[in-house]
Amino acid sequence: MVKEGDSVKAGTPLFHDKKHENVLYTSPVSGEIVEIKRGEKRKLLEIKVLADKVVEHESFGKYSVSDIANLSVDKLKQQILNSGLWPWLVQRPFGVVADPSATPKAIHISTFDTAPLAPDYSILFKGQDQYFQVGVDILKRFTSGAIHVNVHNSSEIPTTFSQAKGVELNKFSGQHPASCVGVQIHHIDPINKGDVVWTISPLGVIQIGKLFLTGVYDASRLVAVAGSEVKKPQYYKTYTGASVKRFIDNNLNNDHVRVISGNPLTGVAIGKEGHVGFYDHQISVLPEGDYYEFLGWIAPGKNKLSLQRAIGLFSFLSPNKERVIDTNTHGEPRAFVQSGVFEQVTPMDILPTHLLKSILAEDIDEMEALGIYEVIEEDLALCEFVDVSKHKVQQIVREGIDLVQNS
Repeated sequence: MVKEGDSVKAGTPLFHDKKHENVLYTSPVSGEIVEIKRGEKRKLLEIKVLADKVVEHESFGKYSVSDIANLSVDKLKQQILNSGLWPWLVQRPFGVVADPSATPKAIHISTFDTAPLAPDYSILFKGQDQYFQVGVDILKRFTSGAIHVNVHNSSEIPTTFSQAKGVELNKFSGQHPASCVGVQIHHIDPINKGDVVWTISPLGVIQIGKLFLTGVYDASRLVAVAGSEVKKPQYYKTYTGASVKRFIDNNLNNDHVRVISGNPLTGVAIGKEGHVGFYDHQISVLPEGDYYEFLGWIAPGKNKLSLQRAIGLFSFLSPNKERVIDTNTHGEPRAFVQSGVFEQVTPMDILPTHLLKSILAEDIDEMEALGIYEVIEEDLALCEFVDVSKHKVQQIVREGIDLVQNS
């Protein structure tokens, strides 16, 4: 919807969804369009904006809390669509941007993160109580079911979430993937064929609330820059899509690293010139693991990590030791090994190994019976991490989802 040389404001439409043309993606900052980068078959890869020093905003409707309560559902949806905030709403099954014409049976908000190097949500969303509450009140108009606010069962639940009104507060405990919203949905109200459920990040809820109260699209956010190769891990205030170059310049222990937008399990490798992803609150920097080892996994050692003691034969003697984990897979793909380890890291009533095999066999009936509607990539990311057979589990899951969705 723009071309190189155009001037834009924060909230100016840049492109729209192919399937739902009313779903817009808007600029997070004001400035000049300096590059539109395309890939194969003219696939849109990047739209680069040279940001102004002072951000100017498109003006959307500004309302008081009482005015918002009197707006129609169509008016609420249209404002969110026009501002570019609609992509925060993700539809289950399939993990795709929500269909604006659909009515979900419930909306789920996961308000904590158990992934590796995860930021502290009490820091990310401190002082955002009013915006979060208004966002929740708006989302309640989109569903006949409940707004589920899912929190970690600890004594320090941020008041932004614990004091929210008109929601069902659900407490979860344990380690990752406890924060994955798919796992949470499974234990609250599992998704069956034909069901539609929406999920949204706390930041998305806050930005929606802020949109209606201030009349502008505020794409600012806190991002945690962390990892063993970062000299000074810390939080940065920045914008959606910001370049990570400034965060990591002169801030690395070595230059041979992998820079990831997101967490090490599900994030995207973006390189040192990359940008903060739309859904991400962290930048992870890990040592690059492109090396070969003499004797490979057979060699004993205390510094390797293996859930099954398959490598680092003595590492299990010090289970609480902190280790620097790089990106080396310590092996190559091979046939599935039936070890039961996938079930150990998947707190859901499904059979991950059988589900993955049914996807590889392209057996849609079997995939449906084994729970394909309940999972997306992040829900089985730990399976990929612990897999001795080195399969690209998350890629397989997405291929299965695409097959079912397009069948």
